[in-house]
Amino acid sequence: MSMHIAADRIEHVAEIVEQPHHTTVDRNFGLPGGLYAVSAGGYLAFIAMMASIFGNGELAIPMTIFVLFVACAFGIPAVWTKLGADRHPDALGWYDFRRKGIQTLSGKLDAGSAMAQVLILPVLIAVWGLAIAVIVATVR
Repeated sequence: MSMHIAADRIEHVAEIVEQPHHTTVDRNFGLPGGLYAVSAGGYLAFIAMMASIFGNGELAIPMTIFVLFVACAFGIPAVWTKLGADRHPDALGWYDFRRKGIQTLSGKLDAGSAMAQVLILPVLIAVWGLAIAVIVATVR
């Protein structure tokens, strides 16, 4: 149960301790924003290809929902990295990223390896969309 303690008595019954030191919070992965933009572009390119290949008025709402999902998946974390006074410094710029690389849980990666890891899925999905476009074009 809780009990009200008057302000003048609080120092007699409570232990007053020093406020803990505040640490900065790292909310970004240290990668340049351009990598995220290219990644989102790969997903959006796939959606655009599917919308143009299977262009149908009935698909307008699902395609719009897909675009909104991708926008939220990349937009909300982008806003999240900018929030709070305790935020970590901004992610590496392209020059520093190319020069230093990035530290991951599996070890240090140079910029090319990190870019390959980040971009492999959106590029493969975009290539898959192109393959579907070629198949549909040859069948029609």
